[in-house]
Amino acid sequence: MDKKQLQITACKVRMGILTGTHSAKAGHPGGSLSAADLFTYLYFQELNVDPANPKWEDRDRFVLSKGHTAPGLYAALAHRGFFPVEDLTTLRHIDSYLQGHPNMNSVPGVDMSTGSLGQGISCAVGMAMGLKHQGKSARVYTLLGDGEIQEGQVWEACMAASHYKLDNLVVIVDNNGLQIDGDVAKVMSPYPIADKLEAFGFHTIAIDGHDFDQMEQAFAEARTVKGKPTAIVMKTVKGKGVSFMENNAGWHGKAPNDAEYAQAMDEIQAVLAGLEG
Repeated sequence: MDKKQLQITACKVRMGILTGTHSAKAGHPGGSLSAADLFTYLYFQELNVDPANPKWEDRDRFVLSKGHTAPGLYAALAHRGFFPVEDLTTLRHIDSYLQGHPNMNSVPGVDMSTGSLGQGISCAVGMAMGLKHQGKSARVYTLLGDGEIQEGQVWEACMAASHYKLDNLVVIVDNNGLQIDGDVAKVMSPYPIADKLEAFGFHTIAIDGHDFDQMEQAFAEARTVKGKPTAIVMKTVKGKGVSFMENNAGWHGKAPNDAEYAQAMDEIQAVLAGLEG
């Protein structure tokens, strides 16, 4: 998929995020939107997966460690063909399989149930170790929030990933600078993120998380790294793509009302029309 098509798909993923959270009247649009480009790149370019066979043993694995941004993951999975796009409107509804956090037992394409922050990367490390033990070439990717890496378990997992030389593991940090309580630097600063990960034994790459060319270069570089895991630290904008949500911590866990939803969809549809025109 070329860069323009990725940009078009990312717009559709963002629209799916907004549709899901608006329909649910709940959810986490801010961090889902900041990671929308990453979700798009992973599922439409990087990951070796098969929507017709979600449990394929040789597939690449993805663990959404910041599980509250499930609306973004669901939108990408739906547009990739794992389940109907129309089902995004059932997010968080009673009896819907699309719960507020990813459930590997109910959602096709979800490799790990997540939600308790800090735990997802440990699962990813275990998956990477297991695949190496089995002699498989599949790779494991996990996405963490910059607020999430305040959790101590994250660093225990990083230490293990380095110790066991998990070069089939890529840890991605969505550095949008905001968490539920505000500026991550003021709540409990994780900075300097890349330097910390490097000190823990990772090959580190810093990119603009909204630039598909930089993503392509970073993931290609990660595949060349041997004997150590790779960390990609993405600088992003919380709420990216919706003017009134951008860089606004208030949109961490709040759904748009009807008027806000209409404005947000209009903004993204205008970008989409420009790309498709």
